[in-house]
Amino acid sequence: MARKDLLKGLIETKSAEPETPPAAPAPARIDAARPRYSKGAIGAVSQSIAELKSRSISEVDPRMIDQGGFRDRLDHEDPDLDQLIESIRLYGQQVPVLLRPNPNDAERYEVVYGRRRVAALRALHMPVKAMVRVLDDRELVIAQGQENAARRDLTFIERANFARQMRDAGYDRKVICDALHVDKTLISRMLSVADRVPVALIEAIGSAPGIGRDRWVALADRIRGRDLTEAAKGETSDARFEAVMAALVRPRPPAPPPQTVRTQDGAALARVARKRGTTVVSVENRTAEGFEDWLVENLARLHREWSTARGK
Repeated sequence: MARKDLLKGLIETKSAEPETPPAAPAPARIDAARPRYSKGAIGAVSQSIAELKSRSISEVDPRMIDQGGFRDRLDHEDPDLDQLIESIRLYGQQVPVLLRPNPNDAERYEVVYGRRRVAALRALHMPVKAMVRVLDDRELVIAQGQENAARRDLTFIERANFARQMRDAGYDRKVICDALHVDKTLISRMLSVADRVPVALIEAIGSAPGIGRDRWVALADRIRGRDLTEAAKGETSDARFEAVMAALVRPRPPAPPPQTVRTQDGAALARVARKRGTTVVSVENRTAEGFEDWLVENLARLHREWSTARGK
């Protein structure tokens, strides 16, 4: 019985010994030209490090920030800026702006978008929370345009004026479409308005937040090169637009009533009716007794004598 127990113990001891592990496979060759982690969660983190770095928030002295890109707002004064200043004073800056290093001064920056926030923080003497990215001029205007396209407070004419600035700077139609996130048809309509309404008049009117595309098109259709800058008067931008439209559709003075030309004895010789651009003389043949034929034959000579008398 003891021998049987001994053999059983030896068998259990042998079975408990670990088996020899299989040889590890040769490590796969890693291409030095590719990142070590190209797939999966670790790869995603590795690939996004550069992006996270570019999106990190810096604090920049607002005095070191210059304007950049194109002018997107037409109103020189922002009536809502005081409200934004008060909001930032109470709650701080919630959304960062986008800056790029100033290509003309390595120690300064240019604002890509967030001009109002920069202005408010400058007034509060507070640092600007900003993402800083290295952008060339093309990337700057596209970023600015896309930011504008996402904002609902920019009016039709401000977008049209932005498109005109891009076109005049040499950007092709596709880049303008990409920047404003609209199709070529709408860009064409915007540029048509911006080209037919003089820039001076657009700036005199301002953003006109209550005026949509159709009314700006109507203004462009009617203006026909007339200088109506002086007509853009009013306390608000919308009022100035309405004043310009009123100047365009202002009724013409009524035509003078018909006149009767009489002979020396008081008989009606002719009637004169003045219409828009024409003067119609109707001779009473029975009273004229051939004067109408003489008038037709001598009309050119009478005009020459009249012109000579005027020194022409």
